Amino acid sequence: MEVFFLISLFVVAFFYSSIGHGGASGYLAIMALFGIETIYMKSSALTLNLFVSGIAFYHFYKGGFFSWRIILPFIITSIPLAFIGAKIHVETKTYQWILGIFLSLAAARIIFSGMKESGQIKKVPFVTGLLTGALLGFFAGMIGIGGGIILSPILIIMGWANMKQAAAVSALFILLNSAAGLLGVYYSGAKLTPGIIIWIMLAFAGGTLGGYLGSRKFTQGFLRYILAGIMILASLKLFIY
Repeated sequence: MEVFFLISLFVVAFFYSSIGHGGASGYLAIMALFGIETIYMKSSALTLNLFVSGIAFYHFYKGGFFSWRIILPFIITSIPLAFIGAKIHVETKTYQWILGIFLSLAAARIIFSGMKESGQIKKVPFVTGLLTGALLGFFAGMIGIGGGIILSPILIIMGWANMKQAAAVSALFILLNSAAGLLGVYYSGAKLTPGIIIWIMLAFAGGTLGGYLGSRKFTQGFLRYILAGIMILASLKLFIY
């Protein structure tokens, strides 16, 4: 079972990185499926997020898809709120329900990731960006995700970015929120799993390959439905358990 878990980490990192994400929702999903203790889940997911979103951002930035103009209003509020959210202790059952809801939303995001892009990119309204960033940052820190899996569809649906721009912006958004959230988690006394070094190595390897191919127009195809299926199974387990 441990071997399957480690393989799953690599696969999740690979496909999430290919669309500019760190993969926290995926890591949380497989951790739930394999029965990892709740005390390790948030800190471990955020740690893996740092490495995978960082390498994803590097590749998409090199590809020329990143824009400070798009991301700035979101990160002004998301970073401090992610730190605050991460320090909030959530009762185990409540955490499982909230995580289950977010995993369901993440699965829906992946299933509908082929949504049509807007032909004309519009400017992000500054106040709207601040409010959206604050909300995403708070819940990202509290749950243990970077928030990019929710930000990406918002950017595309609202016509604020195309697919590649959304991937680049989300990658940095995830990286910064994960760092802030991880600081908050450490201040709260959370622990990392003893096997985190091996997890990081596999996730980084998968993220490196995925980011490289994703930034060069790699298509996910039906495999995104596999990831969505994993998250749906995990969310059901969290709801029923």
